[in-house]
Amino acid sequence: MDLQELDLILGGRGEVDPRGMSPLGLAYIGDAVYEILVRLTVLTDGNAPVNRLHKKAKDLVNAKAQAEMYFRIADQLNEEEAAVFRRGRNAKSFTTPKNADLMDYRHATGLEALLGHLYLKGEKQRAISLFSMGMQAILKG
Repeated sequence: MDLQELDLILGGRGEVDPRGMSPLGLAYIGDAVYEILVRLTVLTDGNAPVNRLHKKAKDLVNAKAQAEMYFRIADQLNEEEAAVFRRGRNAKSFTTPKNADLMDYRHATGLEALLGHLYLKGEKQRAISLFSMGMQAILKG
């Protein structure tokens, strides 16, 4: 699936000003954006039983994978994007991760905040582009 197809699936221009949202609010929507992009990526590998699709997606939708994705794209972020990531990473969530390293969890929250910010700002193409760069790097190992 190419970037234009993913953009069509995610919809048109955003209508919410993400600057007024908390970093955890951005991470909340960013988590959903990340999840759908992972599911679409898994589906492009071909049709398979749902439990196999879920297993593939589960391996990519966790704090460790999201933290790795951030480190793969960090040098591609502009100043505004890096600032949004830092706000998300540094946000106090009042929950502790059950099955994740705390730093991975914080980096994952930062990545989700960034994706949420881009999505709400209407920069879905940029979100997809960053996700694609990170996913290609992760899948290559």
